[in-house]
Amino acid sequence: MSVIAKLKDLLAEALPPAAGPEGMNLPRPSGKYMRGGRGVTFAGWKPTLREAQDDIGEAWDDAAARVNDLLHNSGWLAGALEQCVANTVGTGLQLKALPENETFGMTPVEASDWAKTVERRFELWARNAQECDIQGLRTFGQMQAAAFRSWIITGEILAELPWRKRPWNRYGTKVRLLPPQRLSRKTESMRRLINGVYTDADGMPVGYRAIRKDLFKHDVEYDVRARDAAGRPRVIHIFEGAPGTHRGISPLVPALQVARQFDQLADATLMAAIVQTLFAVTITSDEPTEQVLQGLLTPQEQAQMLAQGISPMEAYIEMVAGYYDGSTLDVGINGRLAHLFPGQELKFHTSNHPSSDYAAFSMHLLRELARCLGLTYESATGDNVGATYSSLQAATTEIFAITKARRRNIMAPFCQPIYEAWLEEEIEAGSLPFPGGIAGFLANRTAACRAEWRGDPRPQADDLKKAKAHEVWKRLGVMSDAMICTDLGADVDDVYQQLAQEQALRAEYGLPEPQMMGAQGGGPSAATDGQDDAGDEAEV
Repeated sequence: MSVIAKLKDLLAEALPPAAGPEGMNLPRPSGKYMRGGRGVTFAGWKPTLREAQDDIGEAWDDAAARVNDLLHNSGWLAGALEQCVANTVGTGLQLKALPENETFGMTPVEASDWAKTVERRFELWARNAQECDIQGLRTFGQMQAAAFRSWIITGEILAELPWRKRPWNRYGTKVRLLPPQRLSRKTESMRRLINGVYTDADGMPVGYRAIRKDLFKHDVEYDVRARDAAGRPRVIHIFEGAPGTHRGISPLVPALQVARQFDQLADATLMAAIVQTLFAVTITSDEPTEQVLQGLLTPQEQAQMLAQGISPMEAYIEMVAGYYDGSTLDVGINGRLAHLFPGQELKFHTSNHPSSDYAAFSMHLLRELARCLGLTYESATGDNVGATYSSLQAATTEIFAITKARRRNIMAPFCQPIYEAWLEEEIEAGSLPFPGGIAGFLANRTAACRAEWRGDPRPQADDLKKAKAHEVWKRLGVMSDAMICTDLGADVDDVYQQLAQEQALRAEYGLPEPQMMGAQGGGPSAATDGQDDAGDEAEV
């Protein structure tokens, strides 16, 4: 059978014939998603649809190790991670206590005073590493930053809430940060153990199988309950994932290939430039190679070559070997002039790498890495070339939504159980009054512990324009002082308290009150406004 006949048979099997006019065989008409799995694009694309937890359990170790290795060896990623931590955590999220006072019988004024007391005392605990960290090394803000780095690398935050009251401590509530690899990845279906997490019949985590080192540095597994008998959390395990998952995975996993490609691109470009620099001189000649190489040697070197009985090619190879043995290029005398024969041409070449496409392609890779980290390209790389006020404002607004979501979904669940454990100890010790004492607190824990965790405000490309926008919204009556303070990362109660204290100090020292700029509709001059608006699209 000929090759053409075989191809016809294969085509006939792929496209079953259908009856057509005059006995013609036509392919059957069909309408299928993804072209029925045929064609160049879909023919070899056959991924398996599995439970997300199975994928995580299989890839977790390799993913965490690879992300950790990249952060150890990539300056771009290490710097971008620090920027990501600074944007999300900063110096630490601040507690804003918002107790639901009607539930446990406090008046609004009593609840406001109680909340201010709680915030001040919690800040004293959080700023003292000896009080909050069982190792006595980190403040609460530093622990937040370390926990967020752990989430970036592994997709998980793991911590314990042990009780340890030392003689010089006021509180016994402590926090111990743990690397997530301390959780086992074993699965035992009969015991409802899924990748190191014990669950009840509803899928709620009730315990964990952890790993610790014994005296001989061997791994020893042990089980620990998620909460004690009173409902106080003993283990904090934070992650994000699809439904049905009990472990997380690094958000940088989709960008691992891109990060490797960037390193390979940089290495290949550098190697090409080095190679081109090493061979920066060529000779074009019709003469034999031996004569050309001999013409490049000095008379002393030629005499030495003849005395030793070696050929010009061997002398050249020894010169090359000597070059690679040393770290510098020694040309002997200050310069050397070779008299070439007629028909020979000496050319000096300059390095042509990186090429014009290198910057554009590397920028594309860095943009993908920045997007995966939840940063703008300008923030991740420090490159503001070509950026305008409008583009920076739009990009920052979109990315800040990711920052807020991570604060709410990653960092707040880490901070909240710690705050609840501290508050329970404070009320149980009688240091903080609460209706009904510790029994009333345990009965109304959710209402009493209601809180928000606030971070730094959204970065502004132009503070003056933001202030003008606040002024306009305030005059229209759709924005309150509290909303403006929240937008600036401040608490309105703290601002009012500070303003009242400053007003009293000015009165004490006989200082005039500050003039309220723009209160009567004045504001900056029209000329200034026009200049600012005209410069909106100017490059930064």
